[in-house]
Amino acid sequence: MNQKQCDISNLQELANYLNYSFVDTLKADLESKKDGKNHFPREVFSGHYVPVIPTPITNPIYISHSKQFFKELGFCDHLATSDDFMALFSGDTSHLPDEFKKLGWATGYALSIYGTEYYDQCPFKTGNGYGDGRAISILELLIDGKRWEMQLKGGGRTPYCRGADGRAVLRSSVREFLAQEHMDALRIPTSRSLTLYTSNTETVKRPWFHNNSYSRDPELMIEETVAITTRVAPSFLRVGQIELFGRRVAHNDYPEALNELTMIAKHLIEREYKNDIDNSLPFEKQVVILARLFCDRLTSLVVNWIRVGYCQGNFNSDNCAAGGFTLDYGPFGFIDLFDPEYQPWTGGGKHFSFFNQPNAAKRNFEMFYRSLKHLVIDHKEELDELKSVRDSFVENMEAKWTKMWSDKLGVEVFNDNLLYDLINLMIETNVDYTIFFRELSSIPNDISTLSKSFYEDVIDDELLQRWSEWLLSWSDHIKKTNSEEYNCTNPLSKEKLSLKMKQTNPKYTLREWFLVPAYKAAQKRDYSLIHELQEVMNDPYSEQSNEIEEKYYKLKPLNLFEIAGISHVSCSS
Repeated sequence: MNQKQCDISNLQELANYLNYSFVDTLKADLESKKDGKNHFPREVFSGHYVPVIPTPITNPIYISHSKQFFKELGFCDHLATSDDFMALFSGDTSHLPDEFKKLGWATGYALSIYGTEYYDQCPFKTGNGYGDGRAISILELLIDGKRWEMQLKGGGRTPYCRGADGRAVLRSSVREFLAQEHMDALRIPTSRSLTLYTSNTETVKRPWFHNNSYSRDPELMIEETVAITTRVAPSFLRVGQIELFGRRVAHNDYPEALNELTMIAKHLIEREYKNDIDNSLPFEKQVVILARLFCDRLTSLVVNWIRVGYCQGNFNSDNCAAGGFTLDYGPFGFIDLFDPEYQPWTGGGKHFSFFNQPNAAKRNFEMFYRSLKHLVIDHKEELDELKSVRDSFVENMEAKWTKMWSDKLGVEVFNDNLLYDLINLMIETNVDYTIFFRELSSIPNDISTLSKSFYEDVIDDELLQRWSEWLLSWSDHIKKTNSEEYNCTNPLSKEKLSLKMKQTNPKYTLREWFLVPAYKAAQKRDYSLIHELQEVMNDPYSEQSNEIEEKYYKLKPLNLFEIAGISHVSCSS
């Protein structure tokens, strides 16, 4: 990972990297107030964004920043606690140097749930009021040719706030702040975390659960401290955003609809695919290449989620980044007990469950395809090519699925029976997903090592026999089909395969029952667990100290299963 020297030590130096491409090249909503005081719910009929002044949290307190990401950007660590930097990233843009824009921007998008268009979540039932209700972008930086958009999560109300307060609470902000950097450390494309600030005085009410409740629905309103986490990405363009303009073209909503769809598609190419698409090609050909590249990124992303045991929980089209990375850590979860139908979100259902994420991705890609189709409708060759990309999605996903499972199992030749027999054994035995595959990476000869991952003792002789048979089949398959370097026929090749598998199967993942104590302590202004989790989860593939292993490499306590707020969460954050 590239590391820059610390060459940005104040806002004046940061100003040298400003480049506001989104607001400078796309169209603002014509009905917006030019002063950015656009804080009340209303329909937004056109344009790509609404200018909004963020609403600063009161009396901000520093909690943490990503030291790793600061290094990558060339930011000095002391910036995170400097008054003007803290003010900016806690929502106060009033005292910025002249080079900075004082206004942020919020965007609208459409909502599709598992491939079905929805309008009811929009307060006007038209789709014109759905979008960034509490996320406001405030900066774009161009550093060494790489563009970063910086967005305040919890930065106040926008026209898309649907009557809410525009705030994020400390609990959800801690989760997102830690999860984004952990996902990057897992080598999975993601938005990044820059800073985390909370308020010394400001609170809001949110629905939540009683302590040790088994309820699936929130039971009471609680007072929670507000916070702002700054998330960063090359762009925050979503499938739902492209879809919004595609719908407007399909419904012939207004004369500029097709032009606005064209503009945002071109901007997506410039922001996310510039290095892979030749801009001298005719635009309709660029659209086909865009679809092909996004298909490749999206399929890779989702199989890697499954590789590390991550479930997005709420994988609507508006939570699907058009750049092909992980976005919007709402009701996410890292799996404990292996269950193909694992779903951390109480409102998610099976369609967004762990093993169904490839199908959910396919539905999101379908909405992307439908939107892009309007841009090539008069070009038969490109239209046919675009349909071909859409039709190849499943094949693309299956190829990546096969490769991912081969890597997790340490085999060079995929074997269907080997995988599906294992999945059935894992379900019947009640195994911890992460611990099981990490222990398998040590290339065990028998079940004794793997039993560390079992939530119950295996006393059934028939089940023990099946485990022995599977281990023997797996070992034989490796010896017969792997290359000499990794076929485990001698100690060196066994060691090499083990090291290779451990770079595929992480030892540590950010489980919810690790997060709960961290954000509860943070509510009492004890941020030590947040800092500890940063250190541990930013190095997930390594063997760490015995103390860390005892604390974070262990089975979930049985008494925490099915407990609300730990085993499942609502979407109210």
